[in-house]
Amino acid sequence: MTDTTRFIPDRLQSPLQKRLKSWESLLLLVAIAIFVANSFASPYFLDAWNLSDATFNFTEKAMIAFAMALLIISGEIDLSVASIIALASTAMGAAVQMGAGTPVLILVGLGTGLLCGAFNGVLVTRFGLPSIVVTIGTMSLFRGISYIVLGDQAFRGYPSDFAFFGQGYVFWVITFELVLFAVIAVIYGVILHMTNFGRAVYAIGNNPTGALFSGIRVARVKFILFLLTGLMSGVAAVCLTSRLGSTRPSIAAGWELEVVTMVVLGGVNILGGSGTIPGVVIAAFVMGMVTFGLGLLNVPGIVMSIVIGALLIWVIALPRLWKMWRA
Repeated sequence: MTDTTRFIPDRLQSPLQKRLKSWESLLLLVAIAIFVANSFASPYFLDAWNLSDATFNFTEKAMIAFAMALLIISGEIDLSVASIIALASTAMGAAVQMGAGTPVLILVGLGTGLLCGAFNGVLVTRFGLPSIVVTIGTMSLFRGISYIVLGDQAFRGYPSDFAFFGQGYVFWVITFELVLFAVIAVIYGVILHMTNFGRAVYAIGNNPTGALFSGIRVARVKFILFLLTGLMSGVAAVCLTSRLGSTRPSIAAGWELEVVTMVVLGGVNILGGSGTIPGVVIAAFVMGMVTFGLGLLNVPGIVMSIVIGALLIWVIALPRLWKMWRA
């Protein structure tokens, strides 16, 4: 007797069925499970002010992750983002020593990020160098400059109104950083999912040669993506420096791993060609809650690093393991 069961292609499934079977839906369930587990693990987790403080664990990294998501979808990567933060923060600290006010500090931070992104972009798009090699080199270069300028010292004395960007509240427990995170998420969601530029990013990630012959200026698009990644690193530098109130050359050390983990956990293919901004948003909350929950349980920072590294390996290996299991 033959099996009369017929396979229904994805294109014949309803939009609701596709959405329920998506990676974002699974990730949302994971986020809910982590939230419930944290609420039972620590009596302090559900406190409104503690939850507000928990957002500092991911907002600054997520701002970079949105730009990084577009860059990885296009088939490139930037591992120098944490070092860009260090250099931008050092530049702001030097400006403070010269008597610069808050508006100038913001311009210095964003400008330094843009310059670093442009430097990476030129090396990759103009000279054809692999982005992973270039950004490993600039990762050492940018942070090395910070160490040369500061040594074992620190820049302090930031203006009091500068603290608002990293410590201020817009309404009750809603921080300025959380509002900025939401605004940036919407902007990047519109760019990636509702514009011709976003469609070009997907096309380049799936087939850069085909995209070039279809009229897309591949080098120009990639250069813009490196600029955006540098700019968002500058934004993160402003917020982080404002929150800490000082600059050290070791600032944001190791953030590149967490940013990439956040992007890949959000469903972005590390090889390029696919991914969504909503997935990165949910992944940011997942990583933030994991980090905050472990912190409430007094788990050492090195253990958190192990968890994040294991999470990255698991997310990258999961699709291949799934295909092997189905085969």
